[in-house]
Amino acid sequence: MRHFAVALAATLVALPAFAAPAPLTVALKGSGGEDRGSATLTEAPGGVLMRVEVSGLTPGWHGLHFHEKGDCSSADFKSSGGHVHGPAPAVHGLLNPAASEAGDLPNLYVGADGVGRAEMFTTQVSLTAAGRLALLDADGSALVVHASPDDHMSQPIGGAGSRVACGVIKGG
Repeated sequence: MRHFAVALAATLVALPAFAAPAPLTVALKGSGGEDRGSATLTEAPGGVLMRVEVSGLTPGWHGLHFHEKGDCSSADFKSSGGHVHGPAPAVHGLLNPAASEAGDLPNLYVGADGVGRAEMFTTQVSLTAAGRLALLDADGSALVVHASPDDHMSQPIGGAGSRVACGVIKGG
């Protein structure tokens, strides 16, 4: 038993430390520029942990995706482009066996009071780490909340409907 404890201690000391960048807070805005909440993204060793808090949205389920451009300047938020995905042709859906979009996320539930809170983890992206799609690339990315739930299968966006809130993900 003593040898096991010494070996375990030596192994723990030899592991490289994970130096996470500071969490990034993203302001979510509605189409008229009104505050709709925020998301805090934290780099983790195998992905990104995200905590989302929204208000002023219609009750029910809402699609939530990372979009390819850090641009929420148009009123319909289409300036944020499509979902974040790799170099292969994009196939949408967390439930789709052929899926390839790194921007796919679980739906967000908003209560009768218009408030929604969730914490989720994705292994598909990174803030900056190599080996996964970086949200903080040259043009940044966006977090978009849709009007309807994502069915996680239908092309191209799972039937999630219009974009009702958007937040720009860019560094410094």
